[in-house]
Amino acid sequence: MTTRELQEYWRTQKCCWKHVKLLFEITSARIEERKVSKFVMYQIVVIQTGSFDSNKAVLERRYSDFETLQKKLLKTFREEIEDVVFPKKHLIGNFTEEMISERKLALKEYLSLLYAIRCVRRSREFIDFLTRPELKEAFGCLRAGQYAKALDILTRVVPLQEKLTAHCPALLVPALCAKLVCYRDLERPAEAFAVGERALQCLQAREGHRYYTPLLDAMARLAYLLGRDFVSLQKRLEESQLRKPALRGFTLKELTVQEYLS
Repeated sequence: MTTRELQEYWRTQKCCWKHVKLLFEITSARIEERKVSKFVMYQIVVIQTGSFDSNKAVLERRYSDFETLQKKLLKTFREEIEDVVFPKKHLIGNFTEEMISERKLALKEYLSLLYAIRCVRRSREFIDFLTRPELKEAFGCLRAGQYAKALDILTRVVPLQEKLTAHCPALLVPALCAKLVCYRDLERPAEAFAVGERALQCLQAREGHRYYTPLLDAMARLAYLLGRDFVSLQKRLEESQLRKPALRGFTLKELTVQEYLS
């Protein structure tokens, strides 16, 4: 794209962006006991407001996860979150019904207040808190060749990640490409191609993105397999390779398995 085309694209995109409003609920809590520890696991439900949300997200986090989030946010957003009250830690009574109920309400309020601050809700720290554990598990399953399990987890977490990253769609690309790889290796090429189209839409004006060329290559091969228009995809791939030649390019699968290693 020329500079003028890029400017026009981003101008159009900015007009199309709509702030996705999310509602947080702590619907339940359970006490989990292990050999050397005992803790409360809180179930968080995230729902998009303003319309019926068929893809509500359900995840679990313990108090220490919230505590880690608070410490990370304080490093970057100390002034922005100075009025946000974080539920205090108690030395005793953490497992009483009264304390758990009180903390459920406090953690719900905490998430809602954080989400109300634009720079915080768009931060890596906040998005990671809500999605990273599930994404890390999914990519671990992908590396192990457990494609069905990886796909199941990704299908649950990607809708939430999409809502959280509406301001920057490219952040969604690694997870979408992981879904493509899973569908393809499960011999479901039509579904792989469909999710690949979504990933390409996210990268429309970012041809220098590390996923762009491997994704085009995978899509051209899928299009050929499905009897679709692979010529235009192949042309875009060749143009991309001419603009940014590489000695040895990664395949899409080689790229995705490197995600969430730590």
